[in-house]
Amino acid sequence: MPSIVLIIISVILSACGQVAMKMGASSLTSNNDMLLLKFLHYFTNLPIMVGLALYGLSAFIWIAALEKVQLSYAYPMAALGYVLVAVLSFLIFNEPLSLTRIAGLAIIVVGVVVISQS
Repeated sequence: MPSIVLIIISVILSACGQVAMKMGASSLTSNNDMLLLKFLHYFTNLPIMVGLALYGLSAFIWIAALEKVQLSYAYPMAALGYVLVAVLSFLIFNEPLSLTRIAGLAIIVVGVVVISQS
């Protein structure tokens, strides 16, 4: 499998993992400040566990990609995760996307395109 495909799959899984963890965190109702109880709530929350699994799978795929490409090429591609999470947050959680945020995301995309051409 080409390394760019591995990188893209890793970024997508990572972003989906983040969204799943946000879904799980948003569903928590406990106001308990005890750290141990918070961890129990985290580890018994299905969306959080799915998010962690996706994030972990993403890390293994990322390692497979790093076997094939230079880190200085691959790592900037991970910034596409910021773009994907922002778009998914807008679509799923109705989070605002201001013009300033859109401009910043566009700069990230341009930067990734420039680096991918090197």
